[in-house]
Amino acid sequence: MKNYKPIPIGVEDFKVIIDRGSYYVDKTDMIRELLDNGATVNLFTRPRRFGKTLNMSMLQRFFEKTDEDNAYLFDGLNISQAGEKYMQHQGQYPVISLSLKSMKQGDFSDSFLLFKKIISDEFKKHQKILPFLSEEDRSDYQEIMSRKTDDSHYLYAIRTLSDCLYAAYQKKVIILIDEYDVPLETSHFRGFYDEMVDLIRSVFESALKTNPYLEFGVLTGCLRVSKESIFTGLNNLNVYTVINNDFSNHFGFTQQEVEKIVDDFGIQAKLLEMKQWYDGYLFGQTEIYNPWSILKYVQSARSNETCPSQSYWSNTSSNDIIHELVVNGNEETHNQIEALVNGESLTKPIYEDITYRNININTDYIWSFLLFTGYLKAISMHLEGDLIYAEMVIPNREVGTVYKWMIMQWFDEKVRTTSRDDLFTAMISGDVDEFETLLSDWLDETISYYDSKENYYHGFLSELLVGFKGYDVKSNRESGDGRPDLLVLERKRHKLAVILEIKVAERFRNLDAKCDEALQQIEENRYEAELKYDCFQKILKYGVAFCDKACRVKLEVE
Repeated sequence: MKNYKPIPIGVEDFKVIIDRGSYYVDKTDMIRELLDNGATVNLFTRPRRFGKTLNMSMLQRFFEKTDEDNAYLFDGLNISQAGEKYMQHQGQYPVISLSLKSMKQGDFSDSFLLFKKIISDEFKKHQKILPFLSEEDRSDYQEIMSRKTDDSHYLYAIRTLSDCLYAAYQKKVIILIDEYDVPLETSHFRGFYDEMVDLIRSVFESALKTNPYLEFGVLTGCLRVSKESIFTGLNNLNVYTVINNDFSNHFGFTQQEVEKIVDDFGIQAKLLEMKQWYDGYLFGQTEIYNPWSILKYVQSARSNETCPSQSYWSNTSSNDIIHELVVNGNEETHNQIEALVNGESLTKPIYEDITYRNININTDYIWSFLLFTGYLKAISMHLEGDLIYAEMVIPNREVGTVYKWMIMQWFDEKVRTTSRDDLFTAMISGDVDEFETLLSDWLDETISYYDSKENYYHGFLSELLVGFKGYDVKSNRESGDGRPDLLVLERKRHKLAVILEIKVAERFRNLDAKCDEALQQIEENRYEAELKYDCFQKILKYGVAFCDKACRVKLEVE
């Protein structure tokens, strides 16, 4: 029987999901694990759209002391069945909850203005404590809330709010900071990185390092970035990245959870397809599906059982880092990307404390960044000296499409901006050796992927030959008794027609034989018949064979 609960796509408020009766994959065991863990400051790094914000909302709704009783939100969920030891913490703490995910401004001044607003809004949320504060604290509180105080006061405003909340409730404070590294990433690409590092460091030191009223803190982000000294001296910090086992099943969906989802929505037949497209992540030793893509796909499949899988996650951000990797990578980097998109693995050292400053696309740091942000997954790890080495692959088909799309865009741009006159001239003049040499040069400079090798080479050659004045390129057009791979036809005078038949050889030594096979196919299927009927005066027949980065060309003239 199908489940008709609403699927909460993009809803990141735990209370809204529960109150609306929306479908919820129970992650409340994270509360139990946090309480058992006992760490003062916890940092969770996961890729975007893996449930970080929703989990932070769930933590806030569980721990926060409010005028309304939120205990009902957890009825029937895992944490409510864990025992009084855990439920006695429900609704017992003042909670400071901040999200920095919207700090994506173009300069530091605008970013700081938004930061002040974020702080001011959090002060407003707690302003009912004002009557319980001293006159001096009340004055400081109101100035920060109204954004009329000196900018320097915002550097330790979270600490100020902690002090005030403790004074009002006589209870230590829980601090939740979601997507803490978004302003760092933005400032890196916009050119005000050092200023942003100084801001974040000052805020975190006062709130998390020297705060006697801190019960515990939770931060989320994509990267650890500790080398920037953001967490300097924070010896009570526990970091949980994608390579750690602790908390590994609380972000994203496990195999068991996905099996329940397809059962609940009556789409069990889609499980294998969903696994190929959206599974493949490994957090610690836990197999994880992309939760955003699973919910988007289920939303489509519940009403249309024939809907195809597609890439959802790649559309949730610009994928700038993959674009930069493809466009500005050196030859070695391009070769490594090519190996990955063709299903091979790559073994590299892992730097957990990578910084945005040292994300150079042509160094080993880039592979750690891609691992932590979800573009790669580790299938094995080992220790060499002081470094952890990971063998990494592209997680699934969905992520593979991101790489391939960027490669296609890069190749299109390269073709548009690089002269191909010599290649085209060699082809239409029948200069076989030059045509073969120039094709080989283009192959050597291209990132190739081989889902279907013949289709790849067909697209590669077609892209190189289109756009020349006076000529049309026809692909798989009906001609004679079959379809030639490519036809290049002089448009007005019908003096010249070129037939190109493409073959793929598994071994370099088979290239000549594959060219002969292509030419034989042209003859047997009479591909030239329609061209003669259309009065083309000269017909060039090319057999073109490819093997990885090598090619061979043979010609017959009609």
